[in-house]
Amino acid sequence: MAKVIFITKTNDAIEVEGDSGSLMELASANGVVGIDGDCGGVCSCATCHIYLTPDDFKKVGTPDEIESDMLELDDNVTQYSRLCCQIEVSENIDGMTFRVAN
Repeated sequence: MAKVIFITKTNDAIEVEGDSGSLMELASANGVVGIDGDCGGVCSCATCHIYLTPDDFKKVGTPDEIESDMLELDDNVTQYSRLCCQIEVSENIDGMTFRVAN
């Protein structure tokens, strides 16, 4: 089980928990504003862009080439950007906080 927090553009903190699927699916199922997931989680739209802290980014890892290409389409990308459709819900992300980019 993983419990995480999403911080929206309006600085609302939304705490959610889950044990399977992607972080995007978890956010969508819990109505996190700014996580649209228009492509359904196949890494082809960048509507689930999030920012991680530097420490959490190291734990989650860097995006692969396809995800990096999608992130390049977003004007607000940083070195700590990820698409949450590419992050699996697991104990590895328990306690992390993700800032919604959109």
